[in-house]
Amino acid sequence: MPKLRGESPQPAVSSLSLAPDARAAGMGFTGAATSADANAIYWNPGKLADADRDLGVSATYARWLPSVKNSTWTGFLSGYKKLGNRQVVGASVHYFNKSENDNIPTPAPGNDIIISGAYSRQLGRHFSMGATLKYISSNVGRTAVIGGNILETAHMVAGDIGAYYKSQPHDPERIDHLVWTAAATLTNIGPKVDYGSGGSYFLPTTLRVGGGLSYTVEGHHKLNVAADAGKLLVPTPVPGRNANQKPYFEGVLQSFSDAPGGFREEMREITITMGAEYWYKERYALRCGYQAENKEKGDRKIFTAGAGARFLTHYGIDFAYLFPVDKGSPLRNAYQVSGAVYF
Repeated sequence: MPKLRGESPQPAVSSLSLAPDARAAGMGFTGAATSADANAIYWNPGKLADADRDLGVSATYARWLPSVKNSTWTGFLSGYKKLGNRQVVGASVHYFNKSENDNIPTPAPGNDIIISGAYSRQLGRHFSMGATLKYISSNVGRTAVIGGNILETAHMVAGDIGAYYKSQPHDPERIDHLVWTAAATLTNIGPKVDYGSGGSYFLPTTLRVGGGLSYTVEGHHKLNVAADAGKLLVPTPVPGRNANQKPYFEGVLQSFSDAPGGFREEMREITITMGAEYWYKERYALRCGYQAENKEKGDRKIFTAGAGARFLTHYGIDFAYLFPVDKGSPLRNAYQVSGAVYF
């Protein structure tokens, strides 16, 4: 008799999991413990307090399914402002679009708008924490029907919390130095989503931990490496059982132990991302990365590459391109472009 095995978790508003950040995308979608920039509000509000410039604004365009001539895209506008030496506020607008005329199946709703505000504070020389509050409007399209019900636009409020630790060089005067970082985030904490279909669905609440190393050589060359491990805190779907019937907090807490395959299957639900970034004179960057899911839990395996440049002191541009291992993946040829300004 075959052993019962759970399926891959499928939360609602999956656009919340589509990272809109070309720098992080070039590093395999790794961002919890990397250095702070204007897109930090998406990855970890805790690291906003470590931003080295007083103000930053970034805009990102991500094309997700160009290989199948699908118009799915994401636009992301984000920024932050320091309030003194220890506090930072940030804000972002995240728009996800999938044309109703597209016939390519996707777990993400058709049109989502996420408006976020964040606060981050240094709690010590090395440690900072932050929180984000976000308003979400999710529209699956006028023609979407489940169980005879025309689905309605769902509105909800959710939040993120994040912590960030960054070491300091033993001798800041040296041109060669090593810095390490560690981070933990809990994102998309909020009520279940109700589209008016008679049921409700879990947001992609995610626990992510990460770490990184940054090594500067002779003041001109910098190598950054980072890795994240993330797990969806939603019930594991099992044939014959409606996982969405559970209350939100019960589902989140039981997500560590509800897989029929036990602890081993729970570990298979962890997504690993890793990436590397090389900077020359803090002006030109090359990036590469890798994202991996277990073959029984989505099986997405994607190599990424990217590049970036900083110019005229205040401006920056980044680009990332995806190379799925599966040649038939709809993510083939997906790309992201980000532009930023800092003062």
